[in-house]
Amino acid sequence: MHKREPVPEVKLFYAVLYSDDSVLEQVKSILSEKWGRIDFISPSFDFDKTDYYFPEMGGGLKRIFMSFERTITPEALIDAKLFSDKAEEELSDCGRRLANLDPGYIDCAKLVLASFKGASHKIYIDKGIYADLTLRYSKGRFEPFGWTFPDFKDESYYPCLLKIRNIYKEQIKHVR
Repeated sequence: MHKREPVPEVKLFYAVLYSDDSVLEQVKSILSEKWGRIDFISPSFDFDKTDYYFPEMGGGLKRIFMSFERTITPEALIDAKLFSDKAEEELSDCGRRLANLDPGYIDCAKLVLASFKGASHKIYIDKGIYADLTLRYSKGRFEPFGWTFPDFKDESYYPCLLKIRNIYKEQIKHVR
């Protein structure tokens, strides 16, 4: 019989798309009410690598990343995705989303996003949700895969994602 290793907690973050700063303030409030104190917020990035969201959300989209002081178990990604779906609905206007809230987690080796859409590289986890391995961490940097979203392939996000990873590393140092 094999002894099971305890599963380490991971660092929850949200990749948020928005165009209106007042909506972003609502997002921060909603997410911190659910997940606790925000411990990192990135600067905003122009979301210009794809026009996928243009028909629904319009132009001028920006992306920010935020992470939370509290770590989570990897399976809590399911709750994070279901919660973000409800929050997006609350923030919608006449059926149009005003924010897109993509939860994910970072651990020492990878970045995983939650998705409602399946694909060959996505692993079904539960309740209609898939885990999308988006980036791996190797030799001091994040590396994309062939299937990684275009904006996540652009290295402009990596300093912020490394900052979130470093916060996580400090947190787990105290757990061991």
